[in-house]
Amino acid sequence: MPAIVLVGAQWGDEGKGKATDLLGGDVDYVVRYQGGNNAGHTVVIGDKSYALHLLPSGVLSPDVVPVIGNGVVIDPGVLLQEIDGLEARGISCDRLLISANAHLIMPHHRALDKVTERYLGQSRIGTTGRGIGPAYGDKIARMGVRVQDLFDPSILTQKIELSLREKNQVLTKVYNRRPIVVGPIVEEYIAYGERLKPYVADIGLVLNRALDDDKVVLLEGAQGTLLDIDHGTYPFVTSSSPTAGGACAGSGVGPTKVTKVIGILKAYTTRVGSGPFPTELLDEMGEYLRTTGGEYGVTTGRNRRCGWFDAVIARYASRVNGITDFFLTKLDVLSGLDKVPVCVAYDIDGVRHDEMPASQTEFHHAKPILEFFDGWKEDITGAKTFENLPPNAQAYVRALEDMSGAQISAIGVGPGRDQTLTLRPLI
Repeated sequence: MPAIVLVGAQWGDEGKGKATDLLGGDVDYVVRYQGGNNAGHTVVIGDKSYALHLLPSGVLSPDVVPVIGNGVVIDPGVLLQEIDGLEARGISCDRLLISANAHLIMPHHRALDKVTERYLGQSRIGTTGRGIGPAYGDKIARMGVRVQDLFDPSILTQKIELSLREKNQVLTKVYNRRPIVVGPIVEEYIAYGERLKPYVADIGLVLNRALDDDKVVLLEGAQGTLLDIDHGTYPFVTSSSPTAGGACAGSGVGPTKVTKVIGILKAYTTRVGSGPFPTELLDEMGEYLRTTGGEYGVTTGRNRRCGWFDAVIARYASRVNGITDFFLTKLDVLSGLDKVPVCVAYDIDGVRHDEMPASQTEFHHAKPILEFFDGWKEDITGAKTFENLPPNAQAYVRALEDMSGAQISAIGVGPGRDQTLTLRPLI
C-alpha cells in the first residue's frame, strides 16, 4: 500500500491539518516528519476547534496511529502539555508513537533562540523563539540530545554537560545571561522520559512493516515549501525540510514507497515572519484577507502577512515536491470580491520571469505581474459539489489548476470537516 506525502505548497499555514483530518478515515498512520512546536495545525470538528503543535493531525481520528518521526525536534514539556490537553477533552493519545531517534529541544536552545533573534535587530529571521533552530544546529553538529537518551541518565548527563560547556560561555559572555545549571535539567528531562517511554518505538521499522502489511501511511509536513532550509527563501526559512524529500529522511520510509504527493495551496497567499513576499498587500485589502480568513498563527498568534495567489510559487512547489494533486483551501474567503487578482509571473528589473528566479537578490526585487479574474458574490460555504460553485468561482479554480502544474483534486469552502469538495480521490 502507498505512502502519501502531504506538503505545504506556499509559506505554511495552508490548511494541512484540515487535509490530514479529511483523509483520516482512509489512512492507518499519520506521521509528522519534521519541524517542532514552531508550527501549528487547526482542525475544526463540528463546533469544536483543536490546535495541534507537535502531535500529528491524525490523533483526532480514532482509528489512526499518530506518529512523531525522527525528523521532528521535540520539546517534551510542550508535547506532554498537548497530550494532557487533548485527553482532558476526551481525545485519547494512547496510540501515539514517537521515534527514539527524534532530537529534543533543551532549555539552552530556547534561551539562545530568543537572545540571538533580539541581537539581530532589523535583520532578524522572524523565528518563534521556541528553540527549533538551535536544536537542529546541535543535531547537525552531532551534539544533540535524542529521545532515547532520556532512558540513560549517564549518557543524558554527559551530553548536557558537554553542550552547556559551550552554550553557557555564549550565554554569559556574549549575551550577559545567567548560566544554565546541569543538575535540574537532567532531573527535569528524566521525569519527561518516564512519561514518554510508553510511546517510544523504532518508527522506521514500524512504518515499513505497516506498508508491507498493506496499510496506508500519510507523511505530514509542517510549514511549507518556501520555508524549506534548502529550497525556500533562505535565510528566511525554517531549520528543516518540509518538502516531500524531507518526508523520507524524517520518517525512515524509502522514496520508492511514496506513490502520491499532495500539495496544500491557499486560494490566496500568506506568510509569517520576515522575508520577501512579492504579492503582499499592505493596504485595506490585505487587512480584509487577514480578518476574513482568520489569518493569525496557530502557535504564535502573530498576524499573517497576506497577498494574492502566486502561481509562480505554486509551479515551483509542484516541481520541487513532485506534486501529483493539489488541495485548494479557503476559496470561500474570496467570495464578495469584484475582481480576484492572480500573480502569473514576476517583473524583475524590467524582465519577465515565469519561474522562480535563481537568486535571492532577484526574488527580493520581484514585482507581481497580475491577471484579473471576475469575482463572485455568492456564499459558497454550503456547496457540496464543484458544480454548486458559481461559474466565476469554477473558472478561478480551473485557471489556478492550469497555472500551478498539477491537478486540483479537493477544494476547501469553509473551516468545517464537511466543507470540502472532492473532485478526485486523494487516496
